[in-house]
Amino acid sequence: MDNTQQEIYAQSMTSIFKIGIGPSSSHTIGPMDACVRFCALLQEKGLLERVARARVTLHGSLALTGKGHLSDLACLVGLSGISARKVSVEQRHQIVQRVLKEQRLYLAQHHDIVFDFAHDILFENKALSLHENGMVVRAFDAQEQELIQEVYYSTGGGFIYTQEELQHRKSSPTHAKHTPFDFNNAKELESLCAKHHCHIAAIVQKHESALFGEDYAKNHCLEVYEAMLACFESGVHAKDKRLPGCIGMERLAPSIQERIASQSNPQDPLAVMDYMTMYARAISEENACGNKVVTAPTNGACGVVPAVLLYCHRHIKPLSQEEIVHFLLTCCAIGYLYKKNGSISGAEAGCQAEVGAASSMAAAGFAFVMGAGVHQVLSAAEIAMEHHLGLTCDPVGGLVQIPCIERNVVGAIKAVTAARLALEHGYQAKVGLDEVILTMLQVGKSIDSKYRETSLGGLAVNVHIPRC
Repeated sequence: MDNTQQEIYAQSMTSIFKIGIGPSSSHTIGPMDACVRFCALLQEKGLLERVARARVTLHGSLALTGKGHLSDLACLVGLSGISARKVSVEQRHQIVQRVLKEQRLYLAQHHDIVFDFAHDILFENKALSLHENGMVVRAFDAQEQELIQEVYYSTGGGFIYTQEELQHRKSSPTHAKHTPFDFNNAKELESLCAKHHCHIAAIVQKHESALFGEDYAKNHCLEVYEAMLACFESGVHAKDKRLPGCIGMERLAPSIQERIASQSNPQDPLAVMDYMTMYARAISEENACGNKVVTAPTNGACGVVPAVLLYCHRHIKPLSQEEIVHFLLTCCAIGYLYKKNGSISGAEAGCQAEVGAASSMAAAGFAFVMGAGVHQVLSAAEIAMEHHLGLTCDPVGGLVQIPCIERNVVGAIKAVTAARLALEHGYQAKVGLDEVILTMLQVGKSIDSKYRETSLGGLAVNVHIPRC
């Protein structure tokens, strides 16, 4: 992807949903795709043939929780020239095993280089200047002379920027509208809907069509839905009973599915909890295993949106293909606002930026398919985030398991609750979505760094499990 394509892609609202690989969008997908970009840079500069060695230094949160998030292994795949979207679990395993056993890496699918895993992937706890998730990638010739280096930042949700790109974004926080259907905040979005006499999903569809052509948004959402469904099916029928890593957690979704199938009671008032738990856990457990998932808006929060969508589709009313697309496009609009004006990075703003944003997105999508108007949809999104404010990111063992998996369950349930509140007759919102997004970012910046995906505080230090 060249710079022009990268800039256009950054304007996309549907890019909030990326098909990739677990367990983390910022710490796995991000470093992997940053290294893919570095391979493209080498090719562009005519340096690829001369490279004899490569080295990656992970900084800040990428260093502190990189082992548990498989950041180091992700870099090996990226330097091999394979993106998170394209790599298979088996392919990743083969690349990693070859590096560990032979100390050789097939750089950019072009030629072998020596790669000493212990010395060529480095961890530096000090963060770089522009974001908590920074990394430096270097290439050297046969005489150990540095050929080139590039700084990348993984800002959440699998989004990657170079130092120059992120400096530009930070110096111009309010971006110009790139299509007539772009918007900078929720108020502008609501005005656009009123102007064009349409719902939020239609605005997103028009915006994406202006960038990529007709039917792009629809086709992308259908592909995303199929990936979410496949992830759930894989998770709920998984044969491996234990999640990887030092915690020793057992998968729970398959046993929930078996219990529901054998003891189903349509009159059970708590059935909604069981189904929501099964959907969210199945997907989150797949993510914890490093399998194929969809960022929604991140891997750490990947179970919330599909859990709400599946619950609505299977238990409230069957959704048409068009309604599924509209549900997801409505989620995209909300996620786009968090990415543009807040954060979707746990390392930058805590788990409120991940599960909180996911719950907000899911609440909006659910409210829409339940018949809410534009104002009610935005209120549902606001309510969901309002009750995630201050949520820390303190993964035990540096793994995306505790408290992440159960937070996906609770985030999904909160989303439905928020939508129901917004749809209540006579409900009048006193807090706007724009205000809550700004508040979330301010709160996130004020949270001590040990509670922002560093595993240096909170549950990560009080739950006595050896660090992975």
